[in-house]
Amino acid sequence: MNPKLSEWLKKKEILEQGGGPDKISKQHKQGKMTARERIDMLFDEGSFVEYGLFAKTRCTKFGMDKSDIPADGVIVGFGKINGRPAYTYAHDFTASGGTLGEIHSKKIHKVISAAIDGGVPCVALTDSGGGRIQEAIISQNFLELFRYNVDASGWIPQISAIMGPCAGGAAYSAALMDFVISVDKTSYMFLTGPKVIEQVTGEVVDNETLGGAMAHNSLSGVSHMLAADDRECIEIIKELLSYLPQNSGVSPPLKPTNDPFDRQIPELDDFIPIDASIGFDVKDIIRAIADDGVFMEHQPLFGDNIVTVLARMGGRSVGIVANMPDIMAGCLDINASDKGARFIRICDSFNIPLVWLTDVPGFLPGVDQEHGGVIRHGAKMVYACCEATVPKISVTLRKNYGGATAAMCAKEMGCDVNFIWPTGESTIMGADGAAAIIFKKEIDAAAPEEREALRKKLTEEYVAEVANPYLSTSIMVNDEIIRPADTRRKIIQCLEVLEGKTVQRRNKKHGNMPV
Repeated sequence: MNPKLSEWLKKKEILEQGGGPDKISKQHKQGKMTARERIDMLFDEGSFVEYGLFAKTRCTKFGMDKSDIPADGVIVGFGKINGRPAYTYAHDFTASGGTLGEIHSKKIHKVISAAIDGGVPCVALTDSGGGRIQEAIISQNFLELFRYNVDASGWIPQISAIMGPCAGGAAYSAALMDFVISVDKTSYMFLTGPKVIEQVTGEVVDNETLGGAMAHNSLSGVSHMLAADDRECIEIIKELLSYLPQNSGVSPPLKPTNDPFDRQIPELDDFIPIDASIGFDVKDIIRAIADDGVFMEHQPLFGDNIVTVLARMGGRSVGIVANMPDIMAGCLDINASDKGARFIRICDSFNIPLVWLTDVPGFLPGVDQEHGGVIRHGAKMVYACCEATVPKISVTLRKNYGGATAAMCAKEMGCDVNFIWPTGESTIMGADGAAAIIFKKEIDAAAPEEREALRKKLTEEYVAEVANPYLSTSIMVNDEIIRPADTRRKIIQCLEVLEGKTVQRRNKKHGNMPV
């Protein structure tokens, strides 16, 4: 063999081993795959093309002249995921803890810039100890990544998989992406670590409690999906990409299905409880109307009084936003509003039609909610509904009351088609409360022993006049009362006719969404 070729192969083989057998073994003992193992699992076999294998730091201070960091601690490149192109960068924790230095950051910038130019998704596999301290301020050129994240936002899908540490400023990049997936027990993310917190505030906390996967999935809402291990995380990434287009200039891919578009669902006819105070699991309805009963839930552990999922109907990707009557009676609150608004905007960015399944008695009342800014947070969801230009279809299942109707995309928010089930009510407030206000004088004037019977009678009169689906359809607030069993067919018919929908936006810099 040519000596120069032989030398190249030898160097390449050494670099591809990352930090070496001992550090790879340590990575495995922690329950983590190496960066190259993750890439091999993510991309179609033989499709990955690497950039910058021979890249290395220029830093010679603080002993760095004697250290060797293979590929400067990050593997970058492109390949195909289920036959579709994508870029990635994967921090190599076996190589100096995957720390972020000058050249390391330049490799990442090259990849996301190429993804933007090529109009294809970018996946970050994060497992990094943070900024490389020896490079001091030079290492902070990784902050430029935030500008690339913002430039890519709404143009290409960006997915961040937190598969180890993600500390300090690097956490901002994850938060700026469309989807964040965290691996349970092995990942953590925070701006300020436990040691600094203890020094400054005296609070003692460990990595898992402060910024572990469960904390960010159930409490902070920073993470959107929870994976049990690296393998499940990568499978989630693959599934997620299957619902998304390559960029916002094209439609999501169609997935052929043998599930008939006009399949009737007779069990939905009697699904809604007669007693309006009894809850139900709205996921059962989603499962019934989706192709093959399959859907992918977004933020299942956060703001669970609202359900947001990606599904397919008639082979098309759809985003479904649904109230959960089993939790808080389906009321909207601060967390649900943030969750709903973000999901609506992601779907709108990537040409995914939206379907609302509504059973909402209003916003959650309480001093904590009001002082926490529920008006501001609720307005985010209203803004997102109004801003969205994709096909918008709403189905009122039962309650659709008050200001929450706007957040659940009422006709006035620009919804294209508003259906209502025979069990549905679109009105200002519930019948009991409304009747108590409207007929207060009559009830108060009645003898004490007659008041309850009179209140019940007057409430029934109110229901007959107002709290039913007929008034709202008579004035075209709702377009049609539909049989629940026909819901899947009706929605798919609307998706077909709205496929070519276009909306002319006003020529302005951007709107000012409440944040």
